[in-house]
Amino acid sequence: METKTKKFMIIGLVVAITIAILAPFLASSNPDGFESAAEKILNPGIEEAELYESPMPDYIIPSLGEDPISGSVAIVIGVIVVFILAYGIGYLIKNKKK
Repeated sequence: METKTKKFMIIGLVVAITIAILAPFLASSNPDGFESAAEKILNPGIEEAELYESPMPDYIIPSLGEDPISGSVAIVIGVIVVFILAYGIGYLIKNKKK
């Protein structure tokens, strides 16, 4: 991998992790437009059966509680997982072309 490409990836990862750490502290507690519309349209008395429970529902880690630090940790984990998946897929595609 070229030095320029490696530096670009590292800077991008640092920026993404910085945003992930700050996002829960800057986020509004009000629901977004999509969530607000869903609450108005769907009957709040009816609960849907979940097929699969998310390991980090609502961008928090349940064992850490519902505070912004829990949200930061959950988002940083998500950023790292997506980075590893994207890097791995790129690596496989690059090697397949050779």
